[in-house]
Amino acid sequence: MRKIIHCDCDCFYAAVEVRDAPELAGRPVAVGGRPGSRGVIATCNYEARAFGVRSAMSSAHALRLCPQLVLLPPDFERYRAASRQILAIYRDYTPLVEPLSLDEAYLDVSGVERCRGSATLMAQEIRARIHTEVGITASAGIAPNKFIAKVASDWNKPNGQFVVRPEEVDAFVAALPVKKLFGVGKVTAARLQAAGVDTCGDLRAWGQAELVAEFGSFGASLYRLCRGEDNRPVSPDRARKSLSVETTYTEDLPDLDACLDALPPLVEDFTRRYERARDAGAVCKAFVKVKFADFSQTTVERAADEPSPALWRTLLAEGHARKALPVRLIGIGVRYAETREDGAQLALFDAESTGAVGAHAPDV
Repeated sequence: MRKIIHCDCDCFYAAVEVRDAPELAGRPVAVGGRPGSRGVIATCNYEARAFGVRSAMSSAHALRLCPQLVLLPPDFERYRAASRQILAIYRDYTPLVEPLSLDEAYLDVSGVERCRGSATLMAQEIRARIHTEVGITASAGIAPNKFIAKVASDWNKPNGQFVVRPEEVDAFVAALPVKKLFGVGKVTAARLQAAGVDTCGDLRAWGQAELVAEFGSFGASLYRLCRGEDNRPVSPDRARKSLSVETTYTEDLPDLDACLDALPPLVEDFTRRYERARDAGAVCKAFVKVKFADFSQTTVERAADEPSPALWRTLLAEGHARKALPVRLIGIGVRYAETREDGAQLALFDAESTGAVGAHAPDV
């Protein structure tokens, strides 16, 4: 039986900015691109969220919602420095640390003897150290697997934690809205809701074959996740194969010109994530994914040694020409070579998960 902690710093970029400029405390703060260049918000603090500001929102819209918003450009060197401190704290408790981003990671503390073997106490201690040593706050979820730990870490944000013990897993997951399941976006959630499915408990009425028939291979994941099953281990050395961003548009983009106009915000979002994953390895390809109004999709890729907005424009035009229909989703990204030049495994900065939960387990 595993004991998994998912740690996630609160409003990480904005928190680092406020830490380094204490006069910003209590004011709405966001980190993002310039509004005049179709910039988007990377993150914002809770004071900004009270005005409706959210990550991935255009900076211009955020400033309309909150004219007094302090909008700062990202400073990845400072964020990476804070991240290194945080990862060092995590690894002081277990070598089984799987980073998801600069500020977020899974820790497998099964069998760790610190804090009398209690994952709950370890999470409290880790969060206290992050506050004392790094100067920001973090939240945590503690559970028998990665999926539930990640959901739980969002339960008592900011600066809190939530425990789901093995015997509580079934009831906890049954009550979860299906939109909390990894991979369930607005479109899938709407399809499920139209079928009368609002919670994971509702989804359990569907057999695996029904879900696969309706959602393809993703249906098998839905079948497991709505039962709280997640068997994948915490993997510190799993290689990253690709990095991408995508957006599903509330209204279909009618033609290629509209698609090309929608590309800059995606490029900006990708650039932020690429900076966070700078050590992931050598790029070998660039690609564009296009999903059309009829839900068919196509992917176009080409050899490349670095991200290239010009190449993405070319690939987008090629992909759009395959059907020339209105477009509901665009994605851009890169694929990485399998190993570094020195032969070492690539670092992983993104992961999702799935695992079986037993009825009896030690205290978490």
